Amino acid sequence: MPAASPWWTPDVHADRRGFLIGRNRIQAALRGFFAARDFVEVDTATLQISPGNEAHLHAFATQAIHHDGSTAPLYLHTSPEFACKKLLSAGEERIACFAHVYRNRERGPLHHPEFTMLEWYRAGETYQTLMRDCAEMLGLAAETVGARQLTYRGAQADPFAEPQRITVAEAFARFAGVDLLSSIDAGGDTDRESLAATLRAAGLRVADDDTWADMFSRVIVEKVEPNLGFGRATILYEYPVAEAALARPTPHDPRVAERFELYACGVELANAFGELTDASEQRRRFGLEMAEKSRVYGETYPLDEDFLRALEIMPQASGSALGFDRLVMLATGASRIDQVIWAPVAETSPLSEGRK
Repeated sequence: MPAASPWWTPDVHADRRGFLIGRNRIQAALRGFFAARDFVEVDTATLQISPGNEAHLHAFATQAIHHDGSTAPLYLHTSPEFACKKLLSAGEERIACFAHVYRNRERGPLHHPEFTMLEWYRAGETYQTLMRDCAEMLGLAAETVGARQLTYRGAQADPFAEPQRITVAEAFARFAGVDLLSSIDAGGDTDRESLAATLRAAGLRVADDDTWADMFSRVIVEKVEPNLGFGRATILYEYPVAEAALARPTPHDPRVAERFELYACGVELANAFGELTDASEQRRRFGLEMAEKSRVYGETYPLDEDFLRALEIMPQASGSALGFDRLVMLATGASRIDQVIWAPVAETSPLSEGRK
C-alpha cells in the first residue's frame, strides 16, 4: 500500500487548514480565559533530569555533553508538572502552561509522540474548582469555533451542559457490577485476591498473573471508559489511592484520592489532582511505580530529587493537565490528532499508523 501523502503537500494542507486555524483560535481564547482569572502563563524547560515516574509512560532519552566531554542523561519531559510545581514552591499562585510534551510508544488517532499539554495550577484552591474550569473551557472551545456539539467518530457531547459527575467506585458498580472498594483496606492497601474474586463473580476475565492494578486498568478500559462523555461530558473522580499518582487522599475516605479525569465522546481529555505535598509519600509512590516499570519493561527513570525537595515547601494546591490537541479535535470535528498539529512528527515506521 502506498504511503499517505505528506502533511506539507498543498492538497493535504488545504484539508487540514481549517482545523489548524480553529486550533489557533481556541488557544487564544484559552489564554484569554486564564488572563481574565489572574493566571500567569509560564514556559518550562523540555529537558529534565526525570521525565516523570509513571510505570506505563515512556520517554525519549538524550544526554548532556559537558565541556570536559563527560555526559549525563537527560529526558524530554512527558509533562511540565514537576517544573510547574517548583514554581508553586517558588511563590507563584496561579499558573498556566502550554507545553510541548513527548511520549514514546504512542502514535494513533488520539496519540502523537509530541503533543501539546495545557496544565494549570491553583494554589490554595480545591480540585472542585478545576472541575468548574474544565466545564467552562469545553464551552469556550466550542463557542470559539462555532460548534454546537463536541464530536468524535459519530459520538456527540454537549459542551455547554454541566458535566455528569461519577466516582470511580460508582462507575465500577454501574458499568461492571464490581464492588471496587471492597478490595481496598482503610489504609489504601489493595487486595488482589479480593478484586479477582469480585471480577470473576461479575463474569469478567482474570489472568493468573494479573496484579490488582492490571485488573483495575482492564475494567476502566473495557467497561467504564466506553460509557463516559456521551451526550455531555463526564467527570470520573475519586480514584483509589493506589492509582492516585500525585494526588492526595480525600479527607472523607483514605481509600480514595482527590483525582479526576474528564471525558467527552469517550475520549479522555484531562487528568487533575488535589496535589500531594507529602514528599516522603511521593517518594514511596515513585518507588512503587518504578518497581512496576522495571518488572514490566525492564527499565526505570531517575527520581527528580530537586522536585522532591521543592515539594516539602509547596503550598496546598490543585492542578490539571489537559490534552489540548484532543480538545481541538472534538471542537473542530477532526478525526485524527495529526489533523490539528501544524507540523506532525515524521512517520518512522509504516506499522506505526493506527496502533492505539
